[in-house]
Amino acid sequence: MASVTACSSVGPDFTTPASKTETEWVGYTPATVEADKQFEAAWWEQFNDPGLDALIEAARDNSPTLQAAGVRVVQSMAQYDIAVGQLFPQTQAAQGQLNYRRLDGDFVDLIPGLDRDIFTANVGVGASWEIDLWGKFRRQIEAGNADFLSSVASYDDALVSLIANVAENYITIRTLEERIAVAEENALLQAESFRIARVRFENGETSELDVRQAQVQLARTRSQIPAFQESLQQSKNTLAILIGETPGNVEPYLSNSLGLPQAPEELFTGIPRDLLRRRPDIREAEFTAASQSALIGAAEANLYPAFTLSGMFGFAASTIGPGSLGDIFQWDNSAPSASAGLVFPIFNYGRIVNQVRVQDAEFQQAVLNYQNAVLNAQKEVEDALASYRYSNEQSVFLGEATTASKRSADLSVLQYKAGAVDFTTVLTSAQSRLDAEDSFIVSQDNVLQAVISTYRALGGGWKVRSGQPFISTEVREAMSQRTSWDEKLDAQSEDFFATEVSDVTVKPIEDQTPVESEGFFESLFDFRISDRSVELLQETP
Repeated sequence: MASVTACSSVGPDFTTPASKTETEWVGYTPATVEADKQFEAAWWEQFNDPGLDALIEAARDNSPTLQAAGVRVVQSMAQYDIAVGQLFPQTQAAQGQLNYRRLDGDFVDLIPGLDRDIFTANVGVGASWEIDLWGKFRRQIEAGNADFLSSVASYDDALVSLIANVAENYITIRTLEERIAVAEENALLQAESFRIARVRFENGETSELDVRQAQVQLARTRSQIPAFQESLQQSKNTLAILIGETPGNVEPYLSNSLGLPQAPEELFTGIPRDLLRRRPDIREAEFTAASQSALIGAAEANLYPAFTLSGMFGFAASTIGPGSLGDIFQWDNSAPSASAGLVFPIFNYGRIVNQVRVQDAEFQQAVLNYQNAVLNAQKEVEDALASYRYSNEQSVFLGEATTASKRSADLSVLQYKAGAVDFTTVLTSAQSRLDAEDSFIVSQDNVLQAVISTYRALGGGWKVRSGQPFISTEVREAMSQRTSWDEKLDAQSEDFFATEVSDVTVKPIEDQTPVESEGFFESLFDFRISDRSVELLQETP
């Protein structure tokens, strides 16, 4: 347990857990810092595709999934203010009471001048305040503030995933369009080979076998087109959901096709330690751990005496004797009261200790989740970089194979017309051309998807939210009509993570001291939610 001093907060003070990070990527040298910053906010602009840019903008504005994440941010603001309110007197109420009683007649006769009908009334205000000697409520504020920042990181994570999903589906759509075009082009060439074989058969220059083989190959090639078209429509339907539209409204975004975008020649990855700054899910895991750390202190504070101050000021009057209810607000009828209380747990001590242990176990799980998030992030980046590197190499060879297969197919047709080769050579060359062209397009898709996967793994894209509202105008209007939200619904997503939380001194939990973690929570409390919170936190000991 932490040592206790006057106006201190019991429990451990949070510092960023230790995590394992490489100093550089395996087999990949990142681009320059200047280039890295150029596309840090909007990496997809490297594709130079206005259609993709428009789709991502539409997704940011209309995606229900992203809007739900934004509403959770607004919700966490309200929850944070609830925690702040606990520093004020926890019970504050105005109350009043009017009582009537009819006395027994025999009793009234015994006391001359006593009315049989008695009215009594009292009004006043009262408050009860548990003094935060051990930091229970301040720890809850720390937890609430970390929960707020965690919700912002969760919003960022949803934004990163949304942008990457839109880009992935867009590239898939353009790839399928290219594969359909290749299949249709090859079907036309194979139809010509079928015509040549039929003419030669009719002229007695070859057997019917050539005609039927050409017919089979043509039908198989044509059969691929409906399958591609099915996948294409399904990808468009998925894209419609991502941008918050019905399937029928996605086509205008795709009408001006520029074909498959060109993959960038290099990726702007930074260094592995940048993941602690870029990846929203890592920040979310870190803030979750910070919140849980604070809850340990909140639970531990219940082990110590709770001091409560209570008071009430009001007025009371009755109709007994010369009294009158109309005189209730005369100073002689004032009825102030005050009390102080002390509650010290004794027999339930074991239950409280075990509650602290539960919170500590939850914190340790959060620490391990954070460390695993860091490791998993590096794994995802390395996987994507490997895919980018080897898909590029594969694409180069397939490009060469495509060029050669086209020439081979053309030569085989010419030689078949001249009778120099049999029709099997034509069939083989035509199939090789189709396979090579289709494989080359798929390899280009793999390269582009690897680019997207890399930037997704790096947490790229969340910075585009800076200065934008968390929720749309439509959602704000709907919520404001139901409930009074003050200015919370208008909150804009500033760069809450300008301060590098990951730069806090890392030490084992048992060695942490308030001095070492002070910078972390100072950075947390820089992100005030309301003026009331600012003033209160500045005045809190």
